[in-house]
Amino acid sequence: MKNKQLKFMQGNEVCAEAALYAGLEFFAGYPITPSSEILEYMAKRLPELGGCFIQMEDEIASMCAIIGASLTGRKSMTATSGPGFSLMQEALGFAIMAEIPCVVVDIQRFGPSTGLPTQGAQQDVYQARWGRHGDHSIIVLTASNHQDVFYITVDAFNLSETYRVPVILLFDEIIAHLREKVIFPEPGEIPVIERLRTSVPEGVDYHPYLPREDGRLPMSDFGGKHRYNVTGLFHDMWGFPTTDPKIVHGLLHHLVDKIEVNVNDIARTKEYYLDDAEVILISYGSSARTALHTVRSKRRKGERWGLLELNTLWPFPRSIVREKCEDADYIFVVEMNMGQTVNEVKKCVDYPERVYLVNRVDGIFITPTDVKNITRLIMGRGV
Repeated sequence: MKNKQLKFMQGNEVCAEAALYAGLEFFAGYPITPSSEILEYMAKRLPELGGCFIQMEDEIASMCAIIGASLTGRKSMTATSGPGFSLMQEALGFAIMAEIPCVVVDIQRFGPSTGLPTQGAQQDVYQARWGRHGDHSIIVLTASNHQDVFYITVDAFNLSETYRVPVILLFDEIIAHLREKVIFPEPGEIPVIERLRTSVPEGVDYHPYLPREDGRLPMSDFGGKHRYNVTGLFHDMWGFPTTDPKIVHGLLHHLVDKIEVNVNDIARTKEYYLDDAEVILISYGSSARTALHTVRSKRRKGERWGLLELNTLWPFPRSIVREKCEDADYIFVVEMNMGQTVNEVKKCVDYPERVYLVNRVDGIFITPTDVKNITRLIMGRGV
């Protein structure tokens, strides 16, 4: 602790500082509750560090701006909430198809539509996964406390550069507006992955979509040494549109496989008291704070409860969930929606009939009392 910075900050501010630690150079955004503090913080801090901040006219323009900035070689990010995130989907699909690294922060609020802008929820889990048209895969990360918000934000930039993909940070209003302590790591303490640039010299034919043996795609800063095409259509290794079935088939599998094949490297989870747990709670984001409090309360009474906290929501860590839940009598998924992650848990465990939803969807934060009452009712029925 001697040389470390300890601060008392809002979650949105922690996310912003972590992005700067990861090397963020360009931020474009549009104000929307409850993410506006990220934009406001960046307006001050980013120019101080030599970066570029711009407020766009809307969320569509914001997403397009960070795509353009990333193509020129700059680490880029935007931040929004559910309604703005909806507007970004087409451009986000373009970034997936064109393999453009960037980070999108979605601070979830209670919906649908414009909903309750100052109340927290976890209702964008499926939108984060399936919001774009067409087949694709995506990386979506989350956290339940500010220390993890810092680490997972740096992770988002590292994964974005490693797999040349957009990465979504899916926090919720409770985490975003909560204030708690965070210990800032020293420069270099957390590895930061930089942009992989091509070694092809100027004047030599550069293939922007020709992978190396390790599968990574070196980039060339657009407007720099090489001329190449960027499109949201299915394209060949030069970036030009194609309808060749073989190339289309190969590209689509590449876009999906580079994430799904590496799910075990991408997956981030935290375990609490799982070694002997008979009842397992699975949760994420602010709901995981409630779940952990409940588990510790049960443990003090001698009951064998445990928690699996998910920091990676997509690609869903199926093998981890299956392994950890193998011997559980009851599996309760604690989340603030009508049941989104619970469906994924049911798909990957051996006994889906043991999986139950524990939720609250009225704009009020789910409490340990809520969890205890719902689980007691289910277990009391002997189902």
